[in-house]
Amino acid sequence: MTPASSSFASLIRQPSAYLPLAMSLGAIATLLIYLALYGPARQADEGGAAHFWQLLMVAQAPIVAYFAIKWLPRSPATALVIVVLQIGAAVAAAAPVILMGW
Repeated sequence: MTPASSSFASLIRQPSAYLPLAMSLGAIATLLIYLALYGPARQADEGGAAHFWQLLMVAQAPIVAYFAIKWLPRSPATALVIVVLQIGAAVAAAAPVILMGW
């Protein structure tokens, strides 16, 4: 194991590193379950799934900010990779909503 991969492995175990990734996956799962149950048609009123998705997405921002403030100065290269992963996961969770015009 190289020092870089060891550093990544230890840093990704920090809750502030993996929680935003898990929250993005939860947001994607919420979208997929909603689509499986109700289809892609736009609803007249936002339901619980939309509110849950919004909470998951908004709650990530302070966690990502905390991670960046704490770890970017200590381990810039590794922390930057994780921040990019966190942002990429959030974009992946938001893309279907944007593309479907919800």
